[in-house]
Amino acid sequence: MFFKNLRKDIRAAKANDPAARNKFEIWLTYSGVHALSWHRVARFFYKIKFKLLARMLSQTAKFFTGIEIHPAAKIAGGVFIDHGAGVVIGETAEIEEDVVIYQGVTLGGTGKEKGKRHPTVKRGAVISAGAKILGGFTVGEYAKIGAGAVVLKEVPPYATVVGVPGIVVKINGEKVKDLEQEKRDPLQEEICALREKVYLLERKIEALTGNENEKNVVDPGFSVKGDEKTHL
Repeated sequence: MFFKNLRKDIRAAKANDPAARNKFEIWLTYSGVHALSWHRVARFFYKIKFKLLARMLSQTAKFFTGIEIHPAAKIAGGVFIDHGAGVVIGETAEIEEDVVIYQGVTLGGTGKEKGKRHPTVKRGAVISAGAKILGGFTVGEYAKIGAGAVVLKEVPPYATVVGVPGIVVKINGEKVKDLEQEKRDPLQEEICALREKVYLLERKIEALTGNENEKNVVDPGFSVKGDEKTHL
């Protein structure tokens, strides 16, 4: 099983990285492949209750690869971690085949709750550099998570998610027309409200200034002497 998964990992790297020249080079030099191999050994010991040894192996892998994977995480063969530096995968995370993960990605939790608290990433999903997926929900099959996105809720299959917090902008390659899912920007709303107030105040000032000017206008048919008006 170990070598079967290793072969799948190498094939995934070859398929997803145009810089990969051959399988032997991938096996020797790709930190993502190394991290997954370390993880499978650590997970074996974790499952047979040698949890301290499993954690030590996990930390050793982190030292050599820059990728931190909890030994309890469930990762299928054929996952590709590209570059890998800064990737963190939590205890209850689950990752299916053909998933691609880039550097700086976190599959984390949102608090100190027990049980399922890390995401499940379905087959074929792509998680771009720096994305954070936080919580015990599912990222659907072939979903795409944009660079730097912070995803806090379930992602439908074939969806594209971008932004902070993450919102769905495409499904099956077509733009999502209903943008009600996007949360309002309180700062933008405050700016709009202030602009409206300024506009209303300007109108009031113009009206008051106009009234004062009308009061100061003297009928050209009269001359003013003291408190009296004399018709010319």
